[in-house]
Amino acid sequence: VMQCSASLDVLFLLDGSYSIGKGSFERSKHFAGKLCDAFDIHPDRIRVGMIQFGSTPHLEFPLDSYLTKQDLKERIKRVVFRGGSTETGRALKYILHKGFPGGRNSSVPQVLIIISDGKSQDSTAIPAVQVKERHIMVFAVGIKFPRWEELYVLASEPTEQHVLFAGDANDAANGLYSTLPGSVCSTIAPGCKVESHPCERRTLETVKELAGNYVCWKGSEQPKAVQASLCPFYRWKKVLIKHPSRCFRTVCPDPCDSQPCQNGGTCVPEGLDKYHCLCPVGYGGDVHCAPKLRLECSVDLLFLIDSSAGVTLEGFLRYKAFLKRFLQAVMGQDSPMNVGVAQYNNHVRIPIEVGQHKDAFSLMKSIDALNFSGGGTLTGRALQYIAQHGFRSSPHFADEQDSFPRVVVLLTDSKSQDSVAKVAKYMRDQDLFLIGVGSSFMRAELTKVTGNPRQTIVYSDPQDLFNRIPQLQRRICSVDNPEGCQAQSLDLVFAVDASAGVSLENFLRLRGFVRSSSLHFSINRDVTQIALVVYGSKAQTVFALDTHRSSAAVLQAISQASFLGGSASAGSALLHIFGAVMTVQKGARPGVNKAVVVLTNGGGMEEAAAPAQQLRHDGVLVFVVVVGDAQRDVLLRVAGSPEYLVHVSSYEDLQHYQDLIIERICEEAKSPVNLCKPNPCMNQGVCILGPGSYRCECHGWEGPHCESRVLRGDSPRSLLLPSHAHVQRSSGGLQHFSRASGHTKRH
Repeated sequence: VMQCSASLDVLFLLDGSYSIGKGSFERSKHFAGKLCDAFDIHPDRIRVGMIQFGSTPHLEFPLDSYLTKQDLKERIKRVVFRGGSTETGRALKYILHKGFPGGRNSSVPQVLIIISDGKSQDSTAIPAVQVKERHIMVFAVGIKFPRWEELYVLASEPTEQHVLFAGDANDAANGLYSTLPGSVCSTIAPGCKVESHPCERRTLETVKELAGNYVCWKGSEQPKAVQASLCPFYRWKKVLIKHPSRCFRTVCPDPCDSQPCQNGGTCVPEGLDKYHCLCPVGYGGDVHCAPKLRLECSVDLLFLIDSSAGVTLEGFLRYKAFLKRFLQAVMGQDSPMNVGVAQYNNHVRIPIEVGQHKDAFSLMKSIDALNFSGGGTLTGRALQYIAQHGFRSSPHFADEQDSFPRVVVLLTDSKSQDSVAKVAKYMRDQDLFLIGVGSSFMRAELTKVTGNPRQTIVYSDPQDLFNRIPQLQRRICSVDNPEGCQAQSLDLVFAVDASAGVSLENFLRLRGFVRSSSLHFSINRDVTQIALVVYGSKAQTVFALDTHRSSAAVLQAISQASFLGGSASAGSALLHIFGAVMTVQKGARPGVNKAVVVLTNGGGMEEAAAPAQQLRHDGVLVFVVVVGDAQRDVLLRVAGSPEYLVHVSSYEDLQHYQDLIIERICEEAKSPVNLCKPNPCMNQGVCILGPGSYRCECHGWEGPHCESRVLRGDSPRSLLLPSHAHVQRSSGGLQHFSRASGHTKRH
């Protein structure tokens, strides 16, 4: 995000010798590409060239060849490893003789970036001094296991700011940027500051060690005589040497500091001072995710209102008022939807055909004219009639392929006097999307009609009906567009029962459920992370939270999960998740909501209540989905609340509950979080909350999360951390910061 923007000539000097090897050479190229991200590549600003050296220097491309960042990075990828001995001194003499090929005049500052393991076979001291005397700024970057003392000879002063390690490309790119603004680039962005921090330089060195004393024979002054003696025996071994050092990085305030996104929206930074909000469905009335009730989806929408004696005149008038308020809220001047209204008792009539009115005013007048009928409640017959005749007037009905999705909203508060199940299934088979709205005691019947608990909207009292307008709007616009938690930050773990009690066939169904559920989430480090655990008597992590960064990778990894067989122990699985999955070291992010979904047939749950309570104490929601008959009281202790326990009658029905489960998880993803749960501090560090932030109090360790042992002469420190900062483990095992949505600083 941070870029050096100035007139600058940058020349890469890449070590392509045999001591580097092809693998490390490819890493050098990757690192060079990363550094280019910190440069504003442009003919009038920063130009980049590259020389590869081994036995002899070879010009890969001059500075005036590639004038856009994309072309430059593509060309770097195509550079081919050449091999040869390591003649660094000769390469420096080439630059002294030829200058910067394709560079500009002497008024433009020159930067030389040497990427090498430092093991030169010729002398570098004199040419290194001569290069620096020409006012060329030299960065020395170690690759593989470098000889650091030689790299320090090559680098400009102060050396600790000009020596980098390519093993951590992001950190080194930041270190390069931190050094450049002080001399050649424009000033650091407002609010940003350069800070130093302790770091380690590592390398492998060959050392000589005494193996012991062995008997040897020596000559004697006396003729034909030898003398026995003890002689020392030495051997050579490679040892990992650590050199304590100091590194530099630039830290900037995040534009999402003020948490500008409302209603569960996720703030996504754009550069150093701009952001945009990812808003949940139903929000986005402005840039900060204000409620949005305008129906922007194209649907043919028919309201079917119960006008029987069971509803009463008062109830019928309430439904009319609800319908008017809903349409006034969502129907704009150029609304893409077609609306119709039908009412029923023993018979059905359609006083307002679908698409008959295109403006809200005439539609309201027609709704006002609707009269209460009384009589019996034949909901099944009404649905049958609507399936056959309800959308005949729709202008798109003639061309089935181009028609809008057809949605029926049933408003009823009385039990049906005829069967609804078969006709409701018939309607769904006709691609009619059913939504049921009624009071709480109607929930079971409405779910029979819709076939999906998520498409059932119930209210607790007459006034609560009007509070359901945003929910109804979201349901209508979710046709063929599953909502999921596309904009919520979430760490989600699926724990799948893979024991013999489930059977292989049903395990594959559970695995398929996890696959299809993952499609409802936006998988990346800034939004949703998913982990998968399977368990029998023991638990196995199929993949951790920070393993996969795309939906495609997650889907492929889920397919690799294996059936285990044996007995089931959900307690072992939840303990495993508590200690080895939902932790900062394994990718869990402080300040992000966390949930575990257990998919089981109910076996082996007896010992699971205690670890489930441990997870809840750490701020992790435990959601239990049980298929078939199981002991409700045992499962309730694991889930902690009926809200987080879902009973499914069969594995075939599991798919119908997916939307409901995902919706409840997403609702949880909007709730406030405790930044100290789970504890983000490692090595027994104590997490202390501050206003919108936390800090780790370390003992014998240091760093933002107590990840580095205190070096000699340093004292332990605690560092105030923002909400949503999280730790990521690099390939070398070191800890470094990585950006998450809505955090305060990024490194």
